[in-house]
Amino acid sequence: LVALIAVMAVLWSTFKEKPVEGSKTITIEVVNDKEESKVYELKTDAQYLIEVMEEAKEQGLNYEGEEGPYGLSISTVNGERADYTLDGAYWSFNVNGEYCNYGVSEQPVEDGDAFEIVYTKAE
Repeated sequence: LVALIAVMAVLWSTFKEKPVEGSKTITIEVVNDKEESKVYELKTDAQYLIEVMEEAKEQGLNYEGEEGPYGLSISTVNGERADYTLDGAYWSFNVNGEYCNYGVSEQPVEDGDAFEIVYTKAE
């Protein structure tokens, strides 16, 4: 079992997405609970989504969250709070139409990426 875990850790480390260096153009679209959309377009050298989100603050994007065992958990975006314990709501993060495989602190960004931050309710 220990050997299997070690092999899996090596494979994960080898094949996980790596950040891309250099200039890139990234889009972040925020969709609130009323399905209203706000788009932020950025030119950046950032390597991870959290860095792009920090840069988007200059365009009015704001967010709040807490560090947890799995990284930063975003609870509030542009003043709107999603509280899963209250009503099953959370902020879903997507890249190029697919659910993000990593948290915002570890999600690599590539030139042309289109991110969505969507207020979502579990059904």
